[in-house]
Amino acid sequence: MNKKFMKVMALSMAVMTSAAVFASCGKDGGGATETNGGTTGGDSTATAFKIGCIGPATGDAAIYGKAVFNGIQIAVDEINAKGGSIKFEFKSEDDVADGETAVNAYNTLVDWGMQALVGPVTTGSSIAVSAKTAEDKMFMLTPSGSSTDIIKDKDNVFQVCFTDPNQGTGSADYIAEHMADKKVAIIYRNDDAYSQGIRDTFVAEAAAKSIEVVYQGTFTKDTATDFSVQLTAAQSAGADLLFLPIYYQPASVILSQADQMGYAPTFFGVDGMDGILTMKGFDPKLAEGVMLLTPFSADATDERTQSFVKTYQEKYNELPNQFAADGYDGVYALYAALEKSGCTADMSSEDICAKVTAAMTEIKVDGLTGEGMTWKATGEVSKAPRAVVIKDGAYVGKPARYAVYADICSPRGGRISAYSV
Repeated sequence: MNKKFMKVMALSMAVMTSAAVFASCGKDGGGATETNGGTTGGDSTATAFKIGCIGPATGDAAIYGKAVFNGIQIAVDEINAKGGSIKFEFKSEDDVADGETAVNAYNTLVDWGMQALVGPVTTGSSIAVSAKTAEDKMFMLTPSGSSTDIIKDKDNVFQVCFTDPNQGTGSADYIAEHMADKKVAIIYRNDDAYSQGIRDTFVAEAAAKSIEVVYQGTFTKDTATDFSVQLTAAQSAGADLLFLPIYYQPASVILSQADQMGYAPTFFGVDGMDGILTMKGFDPKLAEGVMLLTPFSADATDERTQSFVKTYQEKYNELPNQFAADGYDGVYALYAALEKSGCTADMSSEDICAKVTAAMTEIKVDGLTGEGMTWKATGEVSKAPRAVVIKDGAYVGKPARYAVYADICSPRGGRISAYSV
């Protein structure tokens, strides 16, 4: 009887030991696993901060999402290679640029153990997810979401790129200074917060600066395949500058159809048009001479930009756009805030959020998209843009001056315009 009892006990202990071994190999174990965003793993004793990003890896806006993911990965690799006290594990999730899908992706990252969000990529998704991060007290830094609705009344949310109103102001400033005699037509998407926001500010600033707007045409997500009516109306109104506060996909259709009808105004876009040159099926020759304001240009000669461009081309076999640079700068901004706040990777996401949020207004970051970038408590970034023109299939920096998007306080009070060369 005793021998039988001892055998049963030994068998039970063996089963318990096997279960423990298998459990240690599971999701919460200490081993590393490969994910779609990078190497992940570790438990409460982890030495790396878990950061996530949400963006379109598929769909019409995939160029943006992939570029941001790539830029983030390069920054993560660089920081981890330093061997310092701050290291990152990175995971990305596809949201096809849809708000509801983005919220689901956010929940997936939270389940993974995310401690800070460098995302989402697009404005609509950022608006949807920012509300969730505010509830959860999760730090959020969107690389390229630009609507003021993203940061409104949310202490934990910050932006790397310019806000929509500032893009509208910057575009109007540039046109008033360099192309004041142009008759302007606007084509914008009226069911998109990004496009509508830039358009609204541009129209107000254009009126204040005596820019003649002769036509405004709208479209929606479902009607972004045919712009013949809008283009014909703009041409009939005598517009010789077409302002496009829209993303690259509908812009590519507009450029193609304008070419087919022999309409050749000056095309002037915003940062959403960056990426058009790498769009599959698009003839880059159609974008020759297109102008846009963007904080990044791959042709810049400074050492930081050249190093990034070289690494990006070697790793992904294409030139980086502004969105890649935004993602890269976002990681380095988070890195600076973590360093400033003294956070450690074993802290909760809520505790990290509190410390990093306070540190964001105290840091200054020299990045690819701006020198001496600083952040207001509202979440808005202050930095200068760059005017570029597409020439021979590449973005070329304009030598002329352009207005900064962000307001700068004069030592004597009031608002001044800052310019860069």
